[in-house]
Amino acid sequence: MRRARGALAVTIATGALVAVSVPAQAAAAPPVRAAGAFLMNSANGAVLTSKAADTKRQMASTTKIMTAAVVTTLPGLNLDRKVTVKQAYLDYVYREGASSANLKAGATPTVRQLLYALMLPSGCDAAFALADTFGAGTTTAARTADFIAKMNAKAKSLGMTNTTYDTFDGISPTGKNLTTPRDIAKLTQYAMTNTLFQTVVKTTTYSSGGTSVNATWGNSNLLIRARPTGYGFPGAIGVKTGTGSAAGKCLVFAVTRNGKTVIGVLLNDEERYADSMALSDWALGPAAGSKNAVQRGNTDPIPDVLD
Repeated sequence: MRRARGALAVTIATGALVAVSVPAQAAAAPPVRAAGAFLMNSANGAVLTSKAADTKRQMASTTKIMTAAVVTTLPGLNLDRKVTVKQAYLDYVYREGASSANLKAGATPTVRQLLYALMLPSGCDAAFALADTFGAGTTTAARTADFIAKMNAKAKSLGMTNTTYDTFDGISPTGKNLTTPRDIAKLTQYAMTNTLFQTVVKTTTYSSGGTSVNATWGNSNLLIRARPTGYGFPGAIGVKTGTGSAAGKCLVFAVTRNGKTVIGVLLNDEERYADSMALSDWALGPAAGSKNAVQRGNTDPIPDVLD
């Protein structure tokens, strides 16, 4: 971050005023409407600003960052492995009123396709399919429970001391699917070191290959999407949205400019996009077009995509 320099007038022994150049205070971080927030330098983990960084809150579909992190780091992962979509996955989405990739029963998407279905349209059906496929056990319930145990083990290994998962997709059966802004930032910093994860979360659209009712899946992260359906925010490279009745609107974002990347977390924030853009411009300096991205025109606000 650049620090402005200012001139301070001081009195010397003769009584004359001499202008001395001294570093001026860096501008304070812009206020955010989030209940919890965290902004870090991705390269070294330095904390740039935070708000209630260690207060536990529900995280909604930002849970899927861990779902993806577990899958993408499995030893010997075969991304071309085909997974049969069970009717149970679709019934679950319907019953919960959950965000969906609209997978077709009996379709056989690859693991790669399921990762895009998980992270772009925030498909809870895709999350169920991945947990059922990569958990151990003889029943669906046992396999999904084992997968969630893997999520918790990964959280522990990353030092996410205030995080507990009770779900593979963010729909919490106990209300104890909890994390903190600091912990999610730590997880995202780790996840973004994986090339596949990086590629998925910065993708705007991806073909379903006929495995879904939808021909393509669009990214629910409006920082990534171009206008008029998104903000097209300069330098945005991810990461994940989340919305829930208890969690509110959440956003995990990553923005890179001039070789520097920041990772931000906003939990329970009705103005998640405006706040994420303001924080990014504050930390990285505005890029060409970033002020226009924040500006709301006659047809704005851009409709949010709740997931």
